[in-house]
Amino acid sequence: MAKQKIVILGITGSIAAYKAGDIIRRLKDQGFRVVPVMTKGALQFITPLTLSSLSEEKVYSDMFSGRVDSWEIEHIDLARQADILLIAPATANIIGKIANGIADDLLTAVSMATKAPILIAPAMNTHMYENKILQENCTKLKKYGVSFVDPIKGKLACGDIGKGHLASVDNIVKKVIQIVK
Repeated sequence: MAKQKIVILGITGSIAAYKAGDIIRRLKDQGFRVVPVMTKGALQFITPLTLSSLSEEKVYSDMFSGRVDSWEIEHIDLARQADILLIAPATANIIGKIANGIADDLLTAVSMATKAPILIAPAMNTHMYENKILQENCTKLKKYGVSFVDPIKGKLACGDIGKGHLASVDNIVKKVIQIVK
């Protein structure tokens, strides 16, 4: 029997964070183990209890919340476990941090420490997505082998209509399967 593949799911501070539950459910339906890692911003949009209930896993969110009775360093342990690091939704902030080697929270530290493939699904306002700096950061990450599931055109939280809407959960899951299996 094959080892169950592990998806470390990074969730950032986007209104699209509510879709993380569906991503978890669909990945689990495909036989993956899904371990959620939330940024502080994500905690404003969806609760750890929701994600823990759906994933049946501990939800990680704090770089320094490790148990005092354990020698494990959480970001290193999570990075080693990963068969893939999926960041969905990914904000401009997290993309910029990763592109520039900034590891100032648990998710960015995991992204710097993992040897697993990284898949990013951006979600943000159209103007932010089209910003030249963000596009340069995406290009830079692609040069380093990071994969993307591009956002789609849709109605955004601010009422604008444009590219920046999180890709469909189906497309995100298909890309994970394509990369890992």
